[in-house]
Amino acid sequence: MVDRREFIQAVGASPVILAALARADQGRAPVKVGVITHADGAHLDAYFAALAQTPEATSVVLADPNGATVAAARSSLGDKLTATYDSAAAMLEREPPALALVSMEARLAPPAIEAALQAGCHVLAEKPACVRIEDFARLAALAQRQERHLMLALANRLNPEVTEARRLIAEGRIGKLYGLEMHLIADQTRLTQPAYHQSWYAQQARAGGGHLIWLGIHWLDLAMFLTGSRITQVSGFRGIVGGQPLDVEDSAALAFRFDNGTFGTMTSGYYLDQGYHSHIKIWGSRGWLQLEPYGGLPLTWYSQDEPQPEVHRIERIEGPSGYTPFVSACVRAAAGLAEPPITSLESLRALEVVFAAYRSAETGVRQDLTL
Repeated sequence: MVDRREFIQAVGASPVILAALARADQGRAPVKVGVITHADGAHLDAYFAALAQTPEATSVVLADPNGATVAAARSSLGDKLTATYDSAAAMLEREPPALALVSMEARLAPPAIEAALQAGCHVLAEKPACVRIEDFARLAALAQRQERHLMLALANRLNPEVTEARRLIAEGRIGKLYGLEMHLIADQTRLTQPAYHQSWYAQQARAGGGHLIWLGIHWLDLAMFLTGSRITQVSGFRGIVGGQPLDVEDSAALAFRFDNGTFGTMTSGYYLDQGYHSHIKIWGSRGWLQLEPYGGLPLTWYSQDEPQPEVHRIERIEGPSGYTPFVSACVRAAAGLAEPPITSLESLRALEVVFAAYRSAETGVRQDLTL
């Protein structure tokens, strides 16, 4: 059988016709997305906006036990929001979606993720999605058995500067990788607010940890994603340097080793009055590159292998970033139209590094990862 797209391209169809065909093709793969959340679910505005902008997500159903998020969902999604439920169990029984988006307090997330996987759903889970690594490991194994994607929301992977940096490394522009240094620093101001002290983010039993598991995990994942290697050993410290009444860390410092022999270090903390400081620098045998997505140049790189080596300072890289492209990629993966932006095993690896760092901080002993 002749594919109609290939035939029309071969006879010289106009871009307008090809674009119309693309829209028709999207229509042949409608995806129902089920959002499982509650009043304290994280990044819901970003998730609802992303689903509204994703053409393959043709309908959205929402499970929220107290209905606190219904108004925001309806405002963003409009007619795409086709049903609301007061329990995830009822939603999964009556109309199991192709993709379940779970944004819940970390302590509460594993049972919801498990129920969605058992119902045959692919799952996009807001991190950290657990307070014990054993719980997420069990969920990742279940996803493998069910042949479903379990995708942790580490959305920086698809940012255009990350995509370009990964391409440069994969092409060997900076040679054999030698070392990596990075930091991700956010504001201390939020930690001074009494409402924050009472939130699940500030309580170890409910969140699993502090800055490292909430924000630093993004950079740990990027370290492995950019280099195409895994962290196999980690040593770390964690603590409260800002004096706030928390029982999760506001600061962490890590050293780690990758399976390709590369070494790395990381500082992860709440130190600023506002905004972010961020930095990832990777050195290789033939050059280096640096990412500074918050407030600096998105990408700077240098290669000795150019005819006239120079430092390339990239001030702007076109392309969408943030949650919308990541959520869209997860929807397309659930539809079978693309590979997932992050696999179940990659999601597990990022969390394993965080919990290994916590164990190292508690015991004073370097931790070896077997993943």
